[in-house]
Order: sequence, then C-alpha cells, then structure tokens
Amino acid sequence: MMKAAERQIRIRQMFETRDFIDSETLCRELEASESSVRRDLDALENEGVLKRVYGGAVGVQPAPNRAFDYAAESVRLSGEKDRISRLTASLIEDGQTVILDGGSTVAAVARELAAKSLHIVTNSLPIAESLETLRNIELTLTGGYLDPRLRVMLGPFCEQMLGAIRADTVIMGIGGITETGFSNNNTLVVGSEQRMIEVASRVIIVADHSKFGRRAMIPVAPLSAAHIVVSDAGLSPEHAALLRQSGIEVLLA
Repeated sequence: MMKAAERQIRIRQMFETRDFIDSETLCRELEASESSVRRDLDALENEGVLKRVYGGAVGVQPAPNRAFDYAAESVRLSGEKDRISRLTASLIEDGQTVILDGGSTVAAVARELAAKSLHIVTNSLPIAESLETLRNIELTLTGGYLDPRLRVMLGPFCEQMLGAIRADTVIMGIGGITETGFSNNNTLVVGSEQRMIEVASRVIIVADHSKFGRRAMIPVAPLSAAHIVVSDAGLSPEHAALLRQSGIEVLLA
C-alpha cells in the first residue's frame, strides 16, 4: 500500500495528462480509501496543484502534455476554421434555439451567427463575450465550474441546466473522430457534450481534417449521434465515406 507522499506524487503525475479526475478513479488507481484520497487532495489543493470540485478534482497548473489550450487552438488552421464557420452558420435559421459548445471552431461559428435572430445557449465565455451586446441574440449561459484554461463552464451544475432545456440544434467541436465515434480528452467536457446531444433535435459537428483518425481519451458518442459533420477540403475520401456510411451528411468548406 502506498504512503501518502507516494500517492500525492502519483496524483501530480496523473494531472500532467488529465484535466479532471473523479474520486472513484483516484481511489481505484491509487488503491486507497476515500478518506485517504480526500486528505491527499486537500494537501495538494493547499499547495496549488489542483482544485477540489464536486465529484473529484481539476488541475490548475499548466502542463505541456494537456491536449487543448483555447488561446493556442484559436490560431491553428484558422483559414479552415473560417470557412467551416461560414458554411455552418448558413445551416441555422432565424428563430432557432441553438446550443454552442466551447472551443475555437464553434467560437468562429458564433461570430458568423451574429447577424441572425437566435436564442443561443452556451457554456463558453469567449462565445458569450462575442454576443453579449447584440440585441438580436437572446443569450443564456449554463453556469457551472469555470475552467480558466478552456474558458468553458463544466460539471454537474452545467449538465443539470442543459438537461432542463430543449434546442433545435447543437453545434459542437470535438477532440477526435474515428470509426468508433467521437471522443474528447476531458471528463467534464464529455459530460456536458453528451447532455447537449441528448437535448438537441439536430447535432452538427464542426471539425477540421486534423481531427479525423485521432482517438481522444474519452468516448463522447457513436458516429450515428451526429446528423451533419462540417469539415474542410483536406478531409480524406476514406473518412468522408466512413461518415456517410453512418448516415451523416458531410459538408466540406
């Protein structure tokens, strides 16, 4: 059985590659009791390594191995994202209720939607900031734990709010797409995305070609959960065929 110091070193290592770890996973991987893990988390929170949240903990220190950073991601493949966002916005009609997921590609879509008359529901601070002054947009924020690096609201309160609404469309970015489905790297992000899919009548995935063939850590949904995937001209014919075989409409910008 590991001593407290050994467990805390192991927890530090776990947060080098993960943003959120639930208490059950910590107990299982550390082979420790809930009370021991709770004391370890308290100690590491006092050191500024992590922050305790409902159901587990989130890392608060930057780590080079983490898969996503909003500021860095915003400038990657910006031309492709601009074309994807314009095409995606053309699919949305005035008067609809639209859920906008976090992420840089969806934020680009939000900017293209600014001229429409819509009810937007989002957990993304950048999206909210880009739309907050527009009189033609009715804006609702989900609430929840604010991840300062991703700049999105996540967790049980976010999921509870999403579960109480219905939407015409959700527009969602994603970490990876393979034949097994859509995936992402953050447990809290996955939880909110799954709830968004549940409450929306139409699911639009926006993903540049680099997301295909990449399997992120946590499954979000099977391919059949999506109605439309909007990507760019760099998408391979094989990946486009894979989506169409699952009944998905594929649009290339």
